[in-house]
Amino acid sequence: MNLSFFDQFSSPYLLGIPLILLSLLFPALLLPSPNNRWVNNRLSTLQSWLLHLITKQLMIPLNKTGHKWALMLTSLMMMLLTINLLGLLPYTFTPTTQLSMNMALAFPLWLATLLTGLRNQPSTSLGHLLPEGTPTPLIPALIIIETTSLLIRPLALGVRLTANLTAGHLLIQLISTATTALLPMMPTVSILTALVLLMLTILEVAVAMIQAYVFVLLLSLYLQENI
Repeated sequence: MNLSFFDQFSSPYLLGIPLILLSLLFPALLLPSPNNRWVNNRLSTLQSWLLHLITKQLMIPLNKTGHKWALMLTSLMMMLLTINLLGLLPYTFTPTTQLSMNMALAFPLWLATLLTGLRNQPSTSLGHLLPEGTPTPLIPALIIIETTSLLIRPLALGVRLTANLTAGHLLIQLISTATTALLPMMPTVSILTALVLLMLTILEVAVAMIQAYVFVLLLSLYLQENI
């Protein structure tokens, strides 16, 4: 039974070929491609409005130097958003429930923000490890604590995204299993459980959007510290 609950998090295979790459590329195929028409359809207009809103929210805390990251951060936001939302559909696979993938996204981008700060303003970047006015006896311990908190950032990014999506998918599967199991024995309880499942599904849609936004927002805040 436990294995059946966690089977949804294993990468699908077809003829021995893992389909996780297809799971990553398929959401991009659903987005309308830009064209040179003066008047677009409603879907293209909605996409343009959403991209403008996301880019604006991500770039407000950054100065002009950080605006070079706009394309990368917005693309990452749209990728995570579409993958998380499509993963809530039945018979689908959510790549962002894999810690390996989330860490592969979080670690290089966090390292890029750190190296950017060390290259452009090394004194300021290293100065974050020791707040001004620290008592002399606390300096060694505080440097160790700040260094640990700095190095744990990519792990926190990946684990946060993985844990929230995994927990949501497990709860949906557990409650849906209880709903179908209780239907022949206690229909009233089953209907109440189905209402709980509906509210949980709405909550998971919100979580899928919020976690994608939080992931990219934290990266932009890390970038803000280093530029």
